[in-house]
Amino acid sequence: MQESIAVYLFTGFMDSGKTSLIKETLIENGFGVGNKNLIICCEDGDVEFDVDELKKMNTDLVMCEEKENFNTDFINKCLKDYKPDNIFIEYNGTWEVACFNEGLLPENCELVQTLTTVDSTTFGNYLTNMRAMMMEQLFLSDVVIFNRSDENTPKIKFRTAVKTNNRRAQIVYEKKDGTIDETPEPLPFDINQDVIEISDMDYAIWFMDAQENPKKYDGKTVKFLALCYNPDKMKSGVFVPGRFAMTCCIEDVQFIGFKAKYDKSKEIAHKSWINLTARIKCEFAMEYKGKGPVLYIEEYTPAEKPDDELVYFN
Repeated sequence: MQESIAVYLFTGFMDSGKTSLIKETLIENGFGVGNKNLIICCEDGDVEFDVDELKKMNTDLVMCEEKENFNTDFINKCLKDYKPDNIFIEYNGTWEVACFNEGLLPENCELVQTLTTVDSTTFGNYLTNMRAMMMEQLFLSDVVIFNRSDENTPKIKFRTAVKTNNRRAQIVYEKKDGTIDETPEPLPFDINQDVIEISDMDYAIWFMDAQENPKKYDGKTVKFLALCYNPDKMKSGVFVPGRFAMTCCIEDVQFIGFKAKYDKSKEIAHKSWINLTARIKCEFAMEYKGKGPVLYIEEYTPAEKPDDELVYFN
């Protein structure tokens, strides 16, 4: 039985560092040593591949700069012509990546990993002006590399933008000298306070952080304004306080909240607004399919609906 051909997909806008990352992976780190490798390059950026250097790594290079030509037949032809063990696809930053989930790759090819390179110095502008297109590049990412990062890089904003689109993605910040920035990302609130007060502005960031790092908040007390999901069918003693959050546009609005336990939950009306104080316990919940933050309500008071009912991830 023929072994699967490993496919590594590199996404990101032009000049975000895709070519450099492939060169670093293949040549500097010797990833493809002992294998027959093929690079399919779908755009021509500032950094170019050295064909002679690639030959030393038993690597071929083929260009495909027209979207209509990048299809299953093309990839099959590449397999026939070059017989690679590994394929590295430097994808065009303006093309949709959904095709990789829709049967683009031949059956004997397996998408092993998707890496996305992002220029930290331009990501903020892309979020503002080309958000949907930027998010498209992050859709399948296993690893997102923010290169050209420095002490002014807004890590919270960038991380939140990625995680709302792709929660499983690992995020790496690479400094301008190529080293990895491992300093912890600061939060806009102090988790060491007796009561952590979460503002509307910070709710989405807190939600994402607590979801990813529930143990960090185990035993902590939080206070925030919440919209209550508590329909009649909800089990007594349980409800979900949260907020509607917008990730990209109005069509992407979603309710985000954590499971809460309160003996008198039925006295809290469905879709009512409350100011609540709750202690967080990291524990197993069926809703999470594992351990996660569960809010134990200590007190609450009715609240007025805010002028802006939405919270935002940036």
